Amino acid sequence: MDIRFEHGFSLQEALDMVFEDTNNDSDPLIFISPPDAAVETDEDSANEDDGGLIDNLSRRQLSAVAEIRWNGKDDNEIGNQRTQEPEIPEKKNPTPKKRKSKIRKKCHDDSEIDSHPTEVLTRLEKTKSPPKKRKSKGRTKTTWIDGNITMQKDFPIPDYSAFQDKSPVDLFELMLSEDILLLILEESKKYALFLNLPDPKISMSELKCFIGILIATGYNILPGKDFYWDSGDDMGNQMIKNACRRDRFRQIMRFLHLADNTQMNPNDKLWKLRPLIDRLQRNFLKYYKPTQHMNYDESMVKYYGRHSCKQFIRGKPIRFGYKVWCLNSENGYLINFDIYQGASPNSNEYYDQEFGKATAPLVIMLDGLPQKQLPYQIYVDNLFTSFKLLTHLGERGYGTTGTIRENRVPSDCPLTNKNSMSKKKRGEYEGKISKEEGIIDGSMGG
Repeated sequence: MDIRFEHGFSLQEALDMVFEDTNNDSDPLIFISPPDAAVETDEDSANEDDGGLIDNLSRRQLSAVAEIRWNGKDDNEIGNQRTQEPEIPEKKNPTPKKRKSKIRKKCHDDSEIDSHPTEVLTRLEKTKSPPKKRKSKGRTKTTWIDGNITMQKDFPIPDYSAFQDKSPVDLFELMLSEDILLLILEESKKYALFLNLPDPKISMSELKCFIGILIATGYNILPGKDFYWDSGDDMGNQMIKNACRRDRFRQIMRFLHLADNTQMNPNDKLWKLRPLIDRLQRNFLKYYKPTQHMNYDESMVKYYGRHSCKQFIRGKPIRFGYKVWCLNSENGYLINFDIYQGASPNSNEYYDQEFGKATAPLVIMLDGLPQKQLPYQIYVDNLFTSFKLLTHLGERGYGTTGTIRENRVPSDCPLTNKNSMSKKKRGEYEGKISKEEGIIDGSMGG
């Protein structure tokens, strides 16, 4: 059997020689010199999902000194060369399955380290046919066909005649309804008794004035609450001064409460707000006039205080605050919402496992729509889009549009990969249709 060494190449040159020699059926071995002691070993230059391939080696690795060894399949002859060459680990399977070309690092025994202390043994496995794609688990085989489809379904025109004569204050009071105000008055009184203090005797008109002041302080921002009653020329707000005394505002602020402290729910981090949240959700759905197009996304409510539900999201315009899952209509109406708190008492375990914790609130909100039978069109981004979600909403009769991450595309979908599509001209696109589920999967160039 012919065993030969070829010296004096860089790793890049050695790899070029190996792939050009298509007539050699033997397994080549490449020996790569390790980096100097003062130089840190380079990491793989590819992304985390794309690592481990020859094309992703760094410049320092490709320029390292390398040697090529060509050997056959006779292990006995290899054993006779141990005095000259490093020992090759015995193959358990003489005809191993060929896989995608890549470099796989092998470990040395003590004899190999002693004979070649400055070499790293690397086996290069060549392939002649691409690996078979694995079938995705959890669903039946999908038939993909070329083309695109359009779905046109009639949707009733929303009727807003009931609100055309109402003022902005009237519309606001539809959401912050009288039962919510009565709840605040009752719970504030209970909280004063809980603290063993006199009843603050807050009236309905005082509570409405208090809420109006909170709204005014949202767009007329001053360093602190007391500054709205300041007498300085550069401070104070005359409208707030005339509406309520400062000390009375402080007293209402102190006793303002929304839930009974004796009825704490340890599984709900938002139990002090839960009565208000439940009533607001009910009112939002009550006055919602169905529109065909809806959007589901996350929203950040700015907050810098201390609370276990406070989130930090890097890269967002509002980085600190409460994260809220929101379902909105096409004209900006908030249909439903859910404040993120990790393990939620209102979560659905089946939806969590099937779609993920970020997408499960969407399915729960759709369950609560007043007219679920209408053909809604829902838009989501890549955080929520998955093949399971598209299939599930399609079974409900809903259309769904969203960007999907590459690792969520079904493995049996014959769609051109993202890197190849990005090299095409801007505006070019490719589409595949799932014949069973009617789902369109596509990508665009540029």
